[in-house]
Amino acid sequence: TEKTNAHSRVIYSVAFSPDGTKIVSGSSDETIKVWDAATLELKSEKQNAHSYVVSSVQFSPDGALIVSGSYDKTIKVWDASSLALVAEKSNAHSRSVVSVAVSPDGTKIVSGSSDETI
Repeated sequence: TEKTNAHSRVIYSVAFSPDGTKIVSGSSDETIKVWDAATLELKSEKQNAHSYVVSSVQFSPDGALIVSGSYDKTIKVWDASSLALVAEKSNAHSRSVVSVAVSPDGTKIVSGSSDETI
């Protein structure tokens, strides 16, 4: 078991890439970070990825994209290599987005919210 100081605030979500070589993390410091799964070396990071807590992160099934959800009510899709913003859904819910998932074929995103909706 290895540990690294990864974020400056609470880490809410972590996920492995489908091939197991990377880990993505989301935090209340509003950042998304991608790590080498074997060494925990920081590969890339997106400061101010959201304007509030990054509550959920998930890789797409092909590992090319990362989906994030936030207490700022948004869902964002990022290029997994560059962390460039690919797509964004503002006001996805009336309250915080607390969980996101990607369908097995990579064509759909589902989210859960503190507004009690999916």
